[in-house]
Amino acid sequence: MAEPLTSPANGLPELIENESALEKVIEEILSGSGPIAIDAERASGYKYSARAYLIQIKRQDGGLHLIDPVAVGPTPLWKKLSDEVGDEEWIIHASTQDLACLREVGIWPKLIFDTELGARIAGCERVGLGPLTEELLDISLAKEHSAVDWSLRPLRPEWLNYAALDVELLIELRNEVAQLLLEQGKLNWAMQDFAAILATPPNPPRQDPWRRTSGMHKVKDRHSLAIIRELWSARDLYAREIDLAAGRVFNDETLVEIATKRPSGLGDFKKIISKRSRLKDGPYESWYEIFTNALELSTEELPEVRVPSTALPPVKIWEQRNPLGYARITHARAGVTQVAEEYAMPTENLISPEPLRRLCWSEPPASMEQYPQFIDQSLLALGVRPWQLKLITPVLIQALAQREPLVAPASTPDEPESD
Repeated sequence: MAEPLTSPANGLPELIENESALEKVIEEILSGSGPIAIDAERASGYKYSARAYLIQIKRQDGGLHLIDPVAVGPTPLWKKLSDEVGDEEWIIHASTQDLACLREVGIWPKLIFDTELGARIAGCERVGLGPLTEELLDISLAKEHSAVDWSLRPLRPEWLNYAALDVELLIELRNEVAQLLLEQGKLNWAMQDFAAILATPPNPPRQDPWRRTSGMHKVKDRHSLAIIRELWSARDLYAREIDLAAGRVFNDETLVEIATKRPSGLGDFKKIISKRSRLKDGPYESWYEIFTNALELSTEELPEVRVPSTALPPVKIWEQRNPLGYARITHARAGVTQVAEEYAMPTENLISPEPLRRLCWSEPPASMEQYPQFIDQSLLALGVRPWQLKLITPVLIQALAQREPLVAPASTPDEPESD
C-alpha cells in the first residue's frame, strides 16, 4: 500500500500575488541548486485562453512556491529567472501541455526533463503524475481537484494544496525515471525527444477551423455549411473577447442543430441556442441575425462542401487507391509494433502515425540500396528523431519492398487520420 501524501512536507506556502513578493521568491529559487521542478494550472474548458492561472515551482534548497501570475501581472522577473538559471534543467510533467503558457509569462527553458514522456519511453504502463509517483516512489498523491476552474478567485486552500503536490516530489520522480532510462540504455533517446519538444515551433493556424465542428457529418449542403461557418466564427470572436471557452457560449451540437433544423423564427432559435448556452441573457437577437444573414448569402459566397486537402486518405481505403502503399503500410505497422514491443514502449513513441503513413504512401526508389537514404530524408524532415530511425529503419526497408499486404493489417486499430 502506497503511503499517502496529503500536503507538502514543509506546509503550504503563501500564495505570491505581487511583484515585490515574486522578486524575493526568485532570489530564493536562485539560491538553491540543481534542476527546477515547475508546473502550471490553466482553466481549460472554462476559458478561451490557455494562460497560466497558477505556477508552482520547487528547487532543492530553493523552496516550494505558488505564484498567481494573473495577480502579479506582466513582469521582467520571469525572464530574469530564466536567464539566471542558464542551462539548468527544468522538470515538467507532460511538458507540451504547459510550455506555451509558461513561455507566455516569460519562462523559456533551454533544457527540460519531461517525466511523463520519459516514463513512456521507459515502458511504464501508467504515466499520469499520480499513478507514476505511486509506482516509482510508493507514495500516493491527493489528486481530487484536477478539473477545477483555476481562473476563479480567490483560489481555495485545498486547490492550492493539490497544486503544490504537483511539484512536491517532481525532482525525486525525475531521478527515478532517469534511472530507469539509464538502465535500459534509453536516456539519450529521451533527451533527443525533450530537445525536439523545445525546438518545435507553434502549430500554424488551421485553415477553415470551423470545418472541425463536432457533428459536421450531419451537414450536407452549402447553405448549412455557411450557417456553421458564420455562427462558428462569430462565436469564436465573442469567446475570445470575453475569454470564455467557445463551447460555453454554446456548444457544437447547437451549431449543427441550428444548421440542420433551420429554426423558422427568433422564438424557435432561442429555444435551440439557450438550452445549451452558459450565457444567461443572450444576446440571442444578434446570433439570430447572423443565422438569417447566412441564409441570404449568394451562391458565390457559400463554402464548398469539399475542399482540396493535403491530408492522406484513410488507410482503410488505400487498398483501392494505392494498393502498393497499402501493402507497405501493413508490413510497416506490423514491423514497428514488433520493435516497440521489443523495447517496451508505446508504438507512437517509436514513430508517430503520420510520418509512417507519409513514408508508405510515397513511391520508394527503384533500388533497395537507396531505401536507407530515402527513409532518412523522408522521416527526418517529418520530425522523426535519429534514435527512432536507428531502431525502425531495418523493418521499414523490408516493408517498402513488399507488394502484397499482410492478411491481417495490424494488431492495433487504425489511428485517427490527421487533417
